[in-house]
Order: sequence, then C-alpha cells, then structure tokens
Amino acid sequence: MMNSEISKVYGQILKEELQEATGCTEPIALALAGAKVKAVLGDLPERVEVYCSGNIIKNVKAVVVPNSGGIKGIDTAVVLGMCAGDPDAGLQVISRVSDEEREKLKEHLKQIKVTCHLEKDVPTLYIRIEAFKGNEKALVEIRQTHSNFTKIIRNDEILLDRECCSDEDVGADKSLLNVADILEYAETVDLDEVKDLIELQIKDNTAISERGLKDKWGEQVGQTMLSCRECPDVRFRARAKAAAGSDARMNGCPMAVVINSGSGNQGMTVSLPVIEYAEELKVSHEKLIRALVLANLIALHQKRYIGYLSAYCGAVSAAAGAGCGICWLKGGGYEEICDVITNCIAVIGGMVCDGAKSSCAGKISIAVETALMSVDMALNHNVFRNGEGMVKKDVERTIEAYGRMAAEGMKETDIEILNIMLED
Repeated sequence: MMNSEISKVYGQILKEELQEATGCTEPIALALAGAKVKAVLGDLPERVEVYCSGNIIKNVKAVVVPNSGGIKGIDTAVVLGMCAGDPDAGLQVISRVSDEEREKLKEHLKQIKVTCHLEKDVPTLYIRIEAFKGNEKALVEIRQTHSNFTKIIRNDEILLDRECCSDEDVGADKSLLNVADILEYAETVDLDEVKDLIELQIKDNTAISERGLKDKWGEQVGQTMLSCRECPDVRFRARAKAAAGSDARMNGCPMAVVINSGSGNQGMTVSLPVIEYAEELKVSHEKLIRALVLANLIALHQKRYIGYLSAYCGAVSAAAGAGCGICWLKGGGYEEICDVITNCIAVIGGMVCDGAKSSCAGKISIAVETALMSVDMALNHNVFRNGEGMVKKDVERTIEAYGRMAAEGMKETDIEILNIMLED
C-alpha cells in the first residue's frame, strides 16, 4: 500500500508542473514580468531595464514570440506583455492579443526604450525588470520557475520581497520522487485526482502537433520525416508527431501546450509518443492516462537534479520518461522501466542545449528514437552496466550521476555556449 503522504505530494507535483503555456516559456516569462511591471507602474513606461540570466537570453534569442506578428527578441516579449498581456493569466499572459494590439507592437517597440543586461551570479532562471515613467518607477523579479515572483516594488514601497534559494524551495518536495514509488503511484492513483490534468495534456499537445504537421512552421522536421516514408510505422510517427509540435511552438504558433519541467518541448516530448503508442496498441483510455502519469513523473524526477535550465537538453529526460510510459504499455515492469532510463541517458545524456529554436524539433526526434531503442533493449533484458561510463549500480544513482554532470559539470559549457551564441 502506497504511503498516503507520498501519494499526496506526487499529485501536487503534477498539479504544479503540468501547466498550460502559450509560447516558449522563457519569452513568456519575460512577457509575464513585463505585464506585471506595467500593472505595478500603472502605465506603459518610457524606459525599461531588463536583467536576465544567461539561460533566459539563450532561450529567447531565436524563437518567435507568439502573437507578435513573427518577431523575436527579449524586447519583443517584454513590450508585448506590457501592451497586451494579462498579468493574472500566468504562462498564458499573451494568449489573447487583439489584431489592433499586435499592429501597435512595432510602434511601442520604437517608443519604449528597452535595454537588456546579462546578470551574473543569479539562478539559471532569473528575470528582473525595472520600468520608469517620469518620476515613477517599478520593479519585478522572477526566480527559479517561470512565474515565481520574488520581488515587487513600486517607487520605494516594497509590495513583495520573498527569498527563494533553490528549486527545492519552490513547490512540492521533489526529493520524494523515486522510480519505484512513481510506478506504484501511476498504477494505483485514483484517476479522478489526475484525469483533468492529463486529459488537458492529451488535448493541447495533440492539437499543436497536428497543426505542426499541417502548416509550414520552421524547418518542418515533423512533416519532412513523414514525407520520407510511404507508410510510416508507429515508431516513426511517434518521433514525427513530437517533432512537429516543436516545429510549431518554436516558430510562434499561439496554441497552448501543457508543459513539463517548465518546458513546452519537454511537455510534448514526454506525452506525444506515449499517446501515439497507446493508439497503436489499442489500450484503454485509463491505461493511457496512467502511462502519462508515469512518463511525466519520471521526467520530473530526472530534472530535479538537472534544474529547469542548463546546458543539458531537456528532450533527453523527457524522452526517457516517454520511453518508460511506452515500456509500461507494452507490459514492462519496474526492472524494465529502470533499464529504459539507464539505457536512454547513457546514450544521449549530455546532448547540449544551445537555446530554444527550430532545431529543437530535430533533437526531440533523436531523443525519442533513443528512448524507443532503450525500450526494445529493456524488454529484451539488455541494459548498460555499472561502471560503463557514468552508469551506476542502480537507477537512482545513475539518474543522480547524470543530473550532477548536467548541473555542475556542464556549467562552463553553458557559459561557452552563450558566448558563442552572442558572437556576431
């Protein structure tokens, strides 16, 4: 019988993490901060100073801000949030932008002077915006998660000042996550507790994937994959549909996605392959929901060590989660699920994140293929062994080892990636 306290925490983790978001979450966080600072100031500012961590800059540089008319950039995200955003809408802050507001964006970008600064010695997810109009000023700060406001000031009046030191200080206690309990939770949880969250993930993520396969977004990775096969099998379809969702999202599609680990790409990677395999295998809808609970929590378990933003591509942990969900649909149990994780991260753990952009779709396709290979290996009782690279004697230590490599070992890599990206 599963510990009721652990079950409660797992449910809370899903509720906190599986949020709807419109657009790549880093520019959306900037838009949210922009909408909030404008509301605090009481008017559109004349001048704005934006201070960001390197990972925010990295993930905003090359993605189209949704509902902007096809424009990229930190200033675009911030100003669109200011002139058209709803500060109470969370990560859907710019989901409802009128044609008139969109038309005025370029004018506002000329009128409002926005200066961007790289802020050092701050969390990997950090945004501070200071806005000025005449003698009035306002400040908002976001840390650790994309909608976690830690400081709000109007003139000299402190409206919010909350310390937040690490990911562990935000939300439910993820240190309770482990593969055995995640599997038990997925198999036994009362579906009424998770159904609405998972149903929304299925609906939103399937819809944007279909849009990505229908229209021309970015470099059309998903469409290209399907066009190469006369009769693509389920393995190929799973890869293509996950990639197609990213094609659309990275290139400004204004449709909402249910995210995982603060990322729409990860939310699509962890869910769309599982959905495709559930249809192919003709399993019950209840079994699909349980498989997605398993997949989402496995991905979140890995990211607990890695962090929301790093030089480690989040498609890897999300694909490993999807692989676990698919393995379970095919009859795999605890041992096989552990082996899927080990196999997947042992092969592509360390794929670098060089920002959010069109090529994320290609990385997602490769990550899903590796996860599916890992499922095949696990169901045939083949797994990479202790001492081979960073693989440890059990799955929990292996997950921690790759997380340590991502969070600590790849810090300098992250800095160098940003430096290269900022070169002319």
